[in-house]
Amino acid sequence: MTDTPGTPGATGTFDTPELTTDLERAAWVRLGSVLDPEIRRPVTELGMVASITESAEPTGTGTGHLTIGIRLTIAGCPLRDTITQDVERALEGLEGCTGVEVVMAVMTAEQRASLKELLTAGRPKNQFEKGSLARVYAVASGKGGVGKSTVTANLATALADRGLSVGLVDADIHGFSIPGLLGTTAKPTRVDEMILPPVAQGVKVISIGMFLDADRPVAWRGPMLHRALEQFVTDVYWGDLDVLLVDLPPGTGDIAISAAQLLPTSELLIVTTPQQAAAQVAARAGELAEQTGQQVAGVIENMAAMTLPDGTVLDLFGSGGGQTVADRLTGSLGHAVPLLGSVPLDPLLREDGDGGTPVVLEHPDSAAGTELRRIAGSLAVRPRGLSGLKLPVTPRD
Repeated sequence: MTDTPGTPGATGTFDTPELTTDLERAAWVRLGSVLDPEIRRPVTELGMVASITESAEPTGTGTGHLTIGIRLTIAGCPLRDTITQDVERALEGLEGCTGVEVVMAVMTAEQRASLKELLTAGRPKNQFEKGSLARVYAVASGKGGVGKSTVTANLATALADRGLSVGLVDADIHGFSIPGLLGTTAKPTRVDEMILPPVAQGVKVISIGMFLDADRPVAWRGPMLHRALEQFVTDVYWGDLDVLLVDLPPGTGDIAISAAQLLPTSELLIVTTPQQAAAQVAARAGELAEQTGQQVAGVIENMAAMTLPDGTVLDLFGSGGGQTVADRLTGSLGHAVPLLGSVPLDPLLREDGDGGTPVVLEHPDSAAGTELRRIAGSLAVRPRGLSGLKLPVTPRD
């Protein structure tokens, strides 16, 4: 891989590179399978393929050597090596190809503007307004320490592992932990004011922790918290998502209210432990939905009874708290709120979270992994009414 100050054949806008040989045309077709790691669309659609040139081998014998010019969105793109490897892999085994060289350059300001226009054309600034086809789950808890973020990270990766397009907003601004749970230190890429979120474990993810130095505290009040969440919703390019999960901070503060305003179709998932004292606090977080106009999709009980190797069942945090929350919310909200599942205490859940690989991927058959995958499966197939949705239907003559 080499760098050049300019891009071969670049004209300042997205032009299909001139293809003069059968091998160049075959290479173009193969490159259609290469997805930009952040945008998750083919590089051939995004104006990233500047040129495909067949020439003689560097030794001067025969033809079949391909030079692929790739435009990166920004200088120093952290995923340049990934793109290079994906291009080389796509052209591997191409009949008549004797070698591949990937030449990197950077998009001009005009080309970046064209890319932004391509990605945002026809999309509202907030793509999760009423009428959105994406399902939005805001994961809440009454208090901290119940494993809400761990549950959120595992649900997101389990849904992505089922083939869904999933986004994850770490809205716990003061106590962000999602990047660590997903094992990513990647930074978002900025294209003018548009933010491209990194992909971790198959999930598009954004967190305030990606913009700060490690361990730097966030000392913000309400208006700044609202603005941060607003940017995560409106300035981040999410693409076409099937599911967006939002990891809310504990309690019923500013962020929870802002999330309801910015994500009007969001449904709440309430995480609690079996302990009755925790259940009482968790129910308050669910009852906020009565004021914000949200639905509560269900309750998830975490840290439930674990079965020891000798068969003994250990109820370290008591029992019944999850069902208590579900029953109380069913009564107070006027619609059925199910207990979606009880995730048992499992050392693997903690160990995999600390290691940055969610248990649903690292140990899917473990006690916690099995239950979390089952809960994710139930969320993936939940029916959704079409009332109030704007469907993309165009009348024909």
